[in-house]
Amino acid sequence: MSGGDVARAAVVGAGAWGTTFACLLAEAGTPTTLWARRTDLVREINAGRNERYVPGHHLPEGVSATSDLVRAVEGAGLVVVAVPSQSARGVLTPLRGEIADGALAVSLMKGVELGTRMRMSQVLADVLDLPAERVAVVSGPNLADEIAARQPTATVVAAIDEVVAARVAALCATSTFRPYTNTDVLGVELCGAVKNVIALAVGAAAGCGFGDNSMATIITRGLVEITRLGLALGARPETFPGLAGLGDLVATCSSPLSRNQTFGRRLGEGMSVAEAGRASRGVAEGARSARAVLDLAAAHGVEMPITAGVVAVVEGRATVTEVNDALLARPRKAEGVHAGPIA
Repeated sequence: MSGGDVARAAVVGAGAWGTTFACLLAEAGTPTTLWARRTDLVREINAGRNERYVPGHHLPEGVSATSDLVRAVEGAGLVVVAVPSQSARGVLTPLRGEIADGALAVSLMKGVELGTRMRMSQVLADVLDLPAERVAVVSGPNLADEIAARQPTATVVAAIDEVVAARVAALCATSTFRPYTNTDVLGVELCGAVKNVIALAVGAAAGCGFGDNSMATIITRGLVEITRLGLALGARPETFPGLAGLGDLVATCSSPLSRNQTFGRRLGEGMSVAEAGRASRGVAEGARSARAVLDLAAAHGVEMPITAGVVAVVEGRATVTEVNDALLARPRKAEGVHAGPIA
């Protein structure tokens, strides 16, 4: 393997973002195999469509699918993972020892694993028995529906090794999809995980009937929470106002295409977590990872009141109205970002 070229790529997970990223890889010149559990979805993808997750779009030549997980990754120089963050370990365990020598693994997932408090790149390295240097992450304002429609967007490809980040970026760059590189994997992943939690809070406020002032307040203070946690863990401060931080936060919090924002809106309208999950065809990542994010923050002495409020709602210990009231009743203080606990 040299430059940005690999003979073939594999994407584990045929949802909206996994399918869309497979299309980007194929358009950029790398034949890509998608893994999907359901044989009917495999047949549909092999016929050039994925109407459940990418409706109205014809998949490009070079995208194929299989329900055989080991076969999907066999010989692939790039293995991309796009499954729900809390399911990743279980899905990937059969692939331990099956990744080709020298292949790179890429996480499209945004979350923190419950129990271990691992970021998704750490989960990939652990489960697949890969050195951290061979794992990259893709994060940013990447709403799959807009990318599938060829709307211009940018993203961040982060890896410890700048050469690896550049290689992955070259593989997915198209005329409408512009990847930037970054070596702050920790910061980029924290941005992606926590912004889902903040988007859920924004949606919940909207569901209560609150407007743009409330949304702007939660987004801005949410960015403070993300930055505070990141700095405490050693991330670089310039990551947070960038595409993976502020860019992704704004897109996810403001778009009705965001599952996390929509899920939160349904909670604000009075649905239970179970009802919102059924209406959304699955629980949003922010709801799944909020507890893990809060536990990670607590382990490092970092206060995250918005995240704590989301956890209280998701776990059924408070209503959205009660959390809103509690946040507004917090002691007034000077505005700023701190790397440690805040009184």
